[in-house]
Amino acid sequence: MDGHPRLLQRMMDGLGQMAVNLVVAALIAVVTIWVSGWVAGLVRRAIGRLSRTNGNESILQSFVPSLARWAILIFGLIAVLEQLGVKTTSILAILGAASLAVGLALQGSLSNVAASVMILILRPYRIGDFVEINGKMGTVRGLDLFGTRLADPDNLEIFMPNSKVFGEMIINYSSPSNRRMELNFRLDYDDDADHALAVLKDCIAADKRILAKPEPWTGITALGDSAVTVTLRAWAPVGTYWDVRFAMLKRVKDRFKAEGFRVPYPRQISTETEPRAAARKHAPRRAEPDAPPKASRRKSSANQPTSQEGG
Repeated sequence: MDGHPRLLQRMMDGLGQMAVNLVVAALIAVVTIWVSGWVAGLVRRAIGRLSRTNGNESILQSFVPSLARWAILIFGLIAVLEQLGVKTTSILAILGAASLAVGLALQGSLSNVAASVMILILRPYRIGDFVEINGKMGTVRGLDLFGTRLADPDNLEIFMPNSKVFGEMIINYSSPSNRRMELNFRLDYDDDADHALAVLKDCIAADKRILAKPEPWTGITALGDSAVTVTLRAWAPVGTYWDVRFAMLKRVKDRFKAEGFRVPYPRQISTETEPRAAARKHAPRRAEPDAPPKASRRKSSANQPTSQEGG
């Protein structure tokens, strides 16, 4: 009978300790949830201020706060399990093995996510930029954790996985404020190159959209087989670059035609040679060495004495 009070006391102590652990675990869970929400909001506000300065990054605003929130929740869950007396070592080992299996099964998708994070951090382009990726040109219409959507000049939608995008060369035509154009024109060798350069300078001065700084440049850049190449280099704002380029091509073409410049065409020079038979017929014959006639050789041999006559 004396053992029953001791057993009851132990049970009461165990229940009390369990109640304390439950209360502490509940407090840890509540604090973890509150801290995760507070940190996610703080990160979201920080990215929002950064986005107002450098452009809208909706994917970054949703992804990074969510990543921070889940990281805090996972650490809080581990702390709650430890408080309740659960050995988390084996659980972490199981979760690690499961994560490895899932990672191997979804390595393509995870590589896209990793590339998306790098793109969001480095920001080689933003939504609305005109870019060239892997030989494809278009305007960025969408960017998420798995791919980038482009709209090419024909308004065709192109979807590229971010793992392919991040591993290829990216050219952003919208990031610089100004862009240089280089136009080459071919002149006939008989035309006046100095006059052609003066015409190019007049065409530059006629378009007010061309920037004065950096200063435009004109000059002779190549001497070809049938033409002289003159080059025009000028800067224009990115927003009007293509309009200025196309207008300059037409203006120079019209001025060259009005000034009488000729269009150079490739020239070929042909030479005519005699056929082989005719060449052999007209060729002088080689002189053969003189040889004594056969009759004279017989005669000389007949005049020589024979061995019998000599005897």
